[in-house]
Amino acid sequence: MKALGRHILAEIYDCDENVLNDRDLIEEIMVKAALEAGAEVREVAFHKFSPQGVSGVVVISESHLTVHTWPELGYAAVDVFTCGEKVNPWDACNYIAERFKAKHMTASEVKRGVFEKPVKVVNF
Repeated sequence: MKALGRHILAEIYDCDENVLNDRDLIEEIMVKAALEAGAEVREVAFHKFSPQGVSGVVVISESHLTVHTWPELGYAAVDVFTCGEKVNPWDACNYIAERFKAKHMTASEVKRGVFEKPVKVVNF
């Protein structure tokens, strides 16, 4: 059954807390992850929390990548949602985990836009 998109929900553990608390570095990693996966970056928004943690989104033509970090726990929650067939969300997830210096990642893929009846998609 074909899906319109693939949504990876990643739990990334035992990361470098300094990486997870660096807003500029997290933004760079997330943008590069999108590019590594073959996506086209449209917009970027990241925020540093006090005393720690970073949240952000990379809007891509194919959907989005998001992150929220807990440096004090060495943990990051990451979503990578891509539509179409040219972008591989797993490439982005694996790149992020590697750059966060993670020791462990669990992730699951959810197929999005799976219809029981045939659907015709029209590009405007």
